[in-house]
Amino acid sequence: QLQAFGGGLVQAGGSLRVSCKEPRVILSVFRDTDMGWYRQAPGKQRELVAAITASGSTNYADSVKGRFTISRDNAKKAVSLQMSGLKPDDTAVYYCNAKRGTITLWGQGTLVTVSS
Repeated sequence: QLQAFGGGLVQAGGSLRVSCKEPRVILSVFRDTDMGWYRQAPGKQRELVAAITASGSTNYADSVKGRFTISRDNAKKAVSLQMSGLKPDDTAVYYCNAKRGTITLWGQGTLVTVSS
């Protein structure tokens, strides 16, 4: 139900944007959904990268503060993660996440590879 896209290969210091849409959800339901991006690097646990609540409050992992920006476009039922100043340590599969009530949804993941 969550469709993620926008990953790819980028050189260190570069920028990349990943986005996620939930096209089939009712707009009013999406507006009440907390959205987030997680990532999982090889051999590591999945970790929260950034989150944005239904009201627009944001939260970032310390490792990405000042470099990544999460935003949402409720009209498009989408959430995006703008990444800049990318580092090789940012290499991971990035997963979109949606939480509403007791329901948690995950996107299929999109690979971001940062070369040194």
